[in-house]
Amino acid sequence: MSEYILEMKDIVKEFFGVKALDGVNLKVKKGEIHALCGENGAGKSTLMKVLSGEHPTGSYSGQIIFEGNELNQTGIKDSERVGIAIIHQELALIKQLSIAENIFLGNEIGEHGLVNFSEQLNKTNELLNRVKLNVSPLTRAGDLGIGHQQLVEIAKALSKNAKLLILDEPSASLSEGEVEVLMGILDDLRKDGVTCIYISHKLNEVTRICDNVTVIRDGSTIGQVPIKEIDQDKLVQMMVGREMKNLFPREDHEIGEEFFEVKNLNVFDPFNKSIKRVKDANFTLRRGEILGISGLVGSGRTEMVASIYGSFQGVNNGEIYLEGKKVNIKNPSEALSKGIAMVPEDRKKDGIIAGMSVAKNMTMSNLLKYKKGLNVIDNDKEMMDVLKLIEDIKIKTATTELAIKNLSGGNQQKVILAKNLLAEPQILILDEPTRGIDVGAKYEIYKLIFKLAKQGISIIMVSSELPEVLGISDRVLVMNEGEIKASLDNDGLTQEMIMKYSVGKKSENVDENHNEEIVSSIGGV
Repeated sequence: MSEYILEMKDIVKEFFGVKALDGVNLKVKKGEIHALCGENGAGKSTLMKVLSGEHPTGSYSGQIIFEGNELNQTGIKDSERVGIAIIHQELALIKQLSIAENIFLGNEIGEHGLVNFSEQLNKTNELLNRVKLNVSPLTRAGDLGIGHQQLVEIAKALSKNAKLLILDEPSASLSEGEVEVLMGILDDLRKDGVTCIYISHKLNEVTRICDNVTVIRDGSTIGQVPIKEIDQDKLVQMMVGREMKNLFPREDHEIGEEFFEVKNLNVFDPFNKSIKRVKDANFTLRRGEILGISGLVGSGRTEMVASIYGSFQGVNNGEIYLEGKKVNIKNPSEALSKGIAMVPEDRKKDGIIAGMSVAKNMTMSNLLKYKKGLNVIDNDKEMMDVLKLIEDIKIKTATTELAIKNLSGGNQQKVILAKNLLAEPQILILDEPTRGIDVGAKYEIYKLIFKLAKQGISIIMVSSELPEVLGISDRVLVMNEGEIKASLDNDGLTQEMIMKYSVGKKSENVDENHNEEIVSSIGGV
């Protein structure tokens, strides 16, 4: 009997005459955690949609052998019946239903048309114990955090007796603590004989938890390697087709005078106005400065920048000064009119209109730029700008009229960046700009950030990745429980120094000139 639980042979998949997969081969051993790596647009998600039955037999060419038998799926249900389950990056729980109802939705336990709720609750408890989630099965899914929702999705897959579990970017929205829990659960599943395919751009996780890795690039298999025989640099080179010696292409840029100031900003929870998400925040911004904002999940980073931009739903008070003048920003339109643009944290929910074309997504917030008469748009000028940005930012799209939902995550993010650049901002807010994006796309976005800074545009960047914060920022604000704990000049700054404040070190009034005091105060880390 073959040691491989899965063999995908010469898989070819086309969309509108363009090959998304061009003879891909994948072999996965029973009971292993197998990494699938590649840049956005390499074909990873398409390959997994073929495997999971979302793209049924007949819509692609090639052969899938699972447990020695050739698969012929008409849909996802067929794959689930043989023991293949997929958990997508965008979680699919119904927020209004309980955990138990979500887990057994469409696969209810019962007979003669009657659901055995007692048995479902018992089974749910067993599954929650297996994924180490200590909550009631009656808990509403919408009341859970993202990390716990991820665990419910795993429990749901296990309820279908999954032999092969596909996880697509499972840690993209998780805190470091939640990632630790996930790693432990995956290790337990491996010991129980469950096979996993792990898709992630976080190469430290790949090298930590996986046994083997298959790399695909431009729809083709580049190679399959045991994890113990490869390091992250070599893995990156396989993914992007070139050596990348420095992921953060830092460039010198002139930092000018202070021209933007936030004073005593308080932001309240939209559902409970007695809870402050941001407490008396004060900071300044200089022209051409890249200001990083760090802190643990829930520290108030997103609430603060979204309030500045006018997109946060909760009430806020405080003062914002632009070039010495007090401004009142109630909504994103007013922010854009003041030269403040923002790339949101959740690009699928807040950044794009999925069914609309690449071109329209890029220009929809800037149509006044192309108005040449009453209700008339200068389509030629609009298209010239779109094509120039596609070339400048290196957006990979077959045509400007392609629906943006068909682009990779990295290219969707570049379109959102292009949309904001069309507004010609003096301040660009980036909330988790590289979440769920491969190393090649990250590199291009970092280069763009430095290019903008050299042009005098000021950047405010929220990021959960400390290497990114240190690699990009000129100065770092550290937040904890809604408060700005420190403002640290990025000169000799370390991850340990940032984490001291992220976990709640006593707040100090620190500016970019006081690093020596900080080093002294925390023992010279």
